[in-house]
Amino acid sequence: MLLPSLLTLLLAQAPLTTTAERSNWARTGRYAEVESLCRDFPKAFPGKVRCETFGTTPEGRPMLALVASSDGTLTAAANAKKGRPVVFFQGGIHSGEIDGKDAGFWLLRDVLSGKALPGVLGQVTAVFVPVFNIDGHERFGPNNRPNQVGPEEMGWRVTAQNLNLNRDYTKADAPEMVALLTFLHAWNPLFYIDLHVTDGAKFEHDVSVTIEPLRSGPEPLRALGVKMQEAIVSGLSAQGHLPVTFYPSFIQDEDPSSGFAQGVAPPRFSQAYWALHNRFGMLVETHSWKPYAQRVKATRNVLEGSLRFVAGNAAAMQAAVKAADAAAEAGQVREVTLAWKHTDKSHPIEFRGYAYTFEPSPISGQKVVRYDDTKPQVWKVPLFDEVRPVLTVPLPKSGYVVPAAHAAWMEPKLRAHGLRFQRLEKEVPAAQVEAFRATEVKFTPQSYEGRQVLSVKGAWKPETQALTAGSLYVPVAQPGVALLGHLLEPSGPDSLLAWGFFNPHFEQKEYIEDYVLEPYARELLAKDAAVKAAWEARLKEPAFAADPRARMRFFYERHPTYDARFNLYPVFRLDAPPPGLRSGR
Repeated sequence: MLLPSLLTLLLAQAPLTTTAERSNWARTGRYAEVESLCRDFPKAFPGKVRCETFGTTPEGRPMLALVASSDGTLTAAANAKKGRPVVFFQGGIHSGEIDGKDAGFWLLRDVLSGKALPGVLGQVTAVFVPVFNIDGHERFGPNNRPNQVGPEEMGWRVTAQNLNLNRDYTKADAPEMVALLTFLHAWNPLFYIDLHVTDGAKFEHDVSVTIEPLRSGPEPLRALGVKMQEAIVSGLSAQGHLPVTFYPSFIQDEDPSSGFAQGVAPPRFSQAYWALHNRFGMLVETHSWKPYAQRVKATRNVLEGSLRFVAGNAAAMQAAVKAADAAAEAGQVREVTLAWKHTDKSHPIEFRGYAYTFEPSPISGQKVVRYDDTKPQVWKVPLFDEVRPVLTVPLPKSGYVVPAAHAAWMEPKLRAHGLRFQRLEKEVPAAQVEAFRATEVKFTPQSYEGRQVLSVKGAWKPETQALTAGSLYVPVAQPGVALLGHLLEPSGPDSLLAWGFFNPHFEQKEYIEDYVLEPYARELLAKDAAVKAAWEARLKEPAFAADPRARMRFFYERHPTYDARFNLYPVFRLDAPPPGLRSGR
């Protein structure tokens, strides 16, 4: 065995090694090292690897990826022509959680040099984004992850614009996200892997692996998701890891006895987003309380298992994806589930934790948990793993129309999401549509991810509406239809409406003074028996009867000057394509 000092010296002299390796996993490098390695890999392995710039961050840093293939299939167009399966993995979406960067460089070097997974790059193209949140990575410091064991310094969780990229997949506010989504859709990977580190409690398990589709999506894809998860977890166990297949966050914070729950994440998160495109997504979370060397090794082993599985199962995976895409293209997807929830059904599992006690806190006045990591302990806790849809909506027969007033910002968003649309060349004065009018509107009092979130209740109902020239028609007969439903169905938790893109349409802009409305109300009651009956019925409701503003609003809504577009969601559903379309994408 080499002496530690000699090993350190040899690593320092070895090509393509990282700061992490040279420091024996005490430190991680700055982004300049990513830029240097991205230049050096193609020199070391000519014709087998390419350094690609796919965007620029708000602070002006290049967004870089390494593309690796043993037969020179190093562009998205060439890869698509050859039909090669792509495994796309990224580190540093949260840049304090930086295991993926160092694991990815380490693995790619060994695969390209033939030390690991011989022949795999002849079957699979690997696309590696070392750091997604680059500006956050360079907000470097020793105190960014106080509950994480190494490296000595690391980056920051969010971007320079203070946006959390792993809440941004559907709304795509961050320039980095738009660049990444465009790059992702260009490569169209069969498997998309997002590499993280957990926060939270102390326990022995060192990595969690959650894959979609597994509980949602087309059944053939679910079956392959289960098979993939079993293969990756089995491999990790054989390598000495303690993997779990759920996100290890307690149902009740700070209470290990409350157990864990399975779920289906909304598409604001990476793995769920990509699963909605009939592809496979995986969230990898190493455990923050494990040493950096152990976490990087676990991440590398997950990536090895993933590449091995795709290489060995590519034909079946590609066939299932092709069939799911064809069904969506043919318009056979008629509904989309927008939200899932675990049921009250659970079963006990043995989870390897540590002895713990609860102590009263003189600081918070609450009890706090204390772990003794010198005393491993098997916890018997419930796992709630039965997951059911809680919100499923039918899709329109033909598609959605986004009025021209919103086309300027909607068009690039649809493009980034890989969705097809067409533009109306001329106005349709009286189109038969379904329109959604909100009967209940609730704004959050505080912004979330820079947006005031909105929830609405209401229903789609037939109406006649003018469709202005320049409006966007988005058909449902396309492979991304499941994501389209999440974006444009207003009741969805990740809809563009929910994220606040349409908030002005749910704010009252016109008013009428009471001294004008009062005589109108008296006159209306005297001459319209139906209004009078409705009025008397409402007066029987105590809350309404006691609310002067609600009483006046009853008549304002019946006044000729009332704004008919107030609380009207400005996206319509169609049973047939409108006339006068031209291609938009």
